[in-house]
Amino acid sequence: MITKNISKLAKSLVEVTITVPWVDLEPKWNETLQRLSADVELPGFRKGAAPLPMVEQNLGIKLQDEVFKAAFPNFLIEALKGSDIIPIDYPKYDLTFFVKGQNLQFRATITNRPAVTVGNYKVIRATRPAVKSVTEEEVQKVIDDLYKRWKGKQSSVVSNQSSDKTQTSGNTGSISFQPQSNGHAQVPDDVFAKAMGAMNLADLNAKIRKDLEANVKYNNELDYEEAILQEVEKITQVEMPDILISDELNRMLVSLQRRVADMGLLLEDYLKTQGKTLDQLKSEWTPQAEKNVRMELGLAEIARQEGVQITDEELQAEIDKIQDSRVKQQFSAQEPRLQLRHSLRQVRTLDLMKKLVGA
Repeated sequence: MITKNISKLAKSLVEVTITVPWVDLEPKWNETLQRLSADVELPGFRKGAAPLPMVEQNLGIKLQDEVFKAAFPNFLIEALKGSDIIPIDYPKYDLTFFVKGQNLQFRATITNRPAVTVGNYKVIRATRPAVKSVTEEEVQKVIDDLYKRWKGKQSSVVSNQSSDKTQTSGNTGSISFQPQSNGHAQVPDDVFAKAMGAMNLADLNAKIRKDLEANVKYNNELDYEEAILQEVEKITQVEMPDILISDELNRMLVSLQRRVADMGLLLEDYLKTQGKTLDQLKSEWTPQAEKNVRMELGLAEIARQEGVQITDEELQAEIDKIQDSRVKQQFSAQEPRLQLRHSLRQVRTLDLMKKLVGA
């Protein structure tokens, strides 16, 4: 049986010190060793066929790391049973002592769900933005952009063919190859449309219009949800944990890095063009980060009051939808499952809020 010591710190931080007897950890050690041995190939043995003691020695610190990674979430959950601690972020772990055959000691720092007060959310009102119509000019612009890229690829193919034929005939000293027109019109036509997967140009036009209309509808729904969340934020009161603000700022920075990377820049270069340092950017973003966190906590409190839950079956059904096996494998661990369950719960609560707002 594990032993634990729970210390509540300022701003909802909680530090949990846990000691795990080797007898409780040994099954996870053996299970992890068996799993990793399948990919180990040692001299004189087929892959996965080496004796476990040799594999264990070969893996060294990697085995210990894998055991700890697989074991600590469950031991933390066990340590928190019967307490009033409800983690709202990923734990940060510090390994204190870990040697095979001896007790494991580690410390986990988590943020407890702070006391959140939400006003009368059942009378919130938000206006759904009007759905903008897709214009013919917008459809034509997409077609023109697609056509431009397609023509560029066609020209590249012709150019490569020209190079090949020129090299083939180069030894005659007198024959040269002049690329001929491929006969395609200089405006989008049915040949181009079929290359895009449509039956003809009219069909391509209809498909693009449908896609644009779906995108407009999707963005309209996001704007409506944002309007509701803004109202939730206004009626939510909470002592803001520093770690949540920091995590939200980091999330915003990652989002910015992705957008900057799409422009072919590094974040450092982008900041130089803006004449700002990273600390200045974080300082400017802090008020918005606080609002985002307040929205998140307010919505979570509404979920609690409304009894919104995600069952194990619903969680597993969502995981089963994942096509990428590597991504799917991540959800065999406890923490990603907890995070996904929370996200699904927030989505369901927002759907509930839409019904209340529209009532």
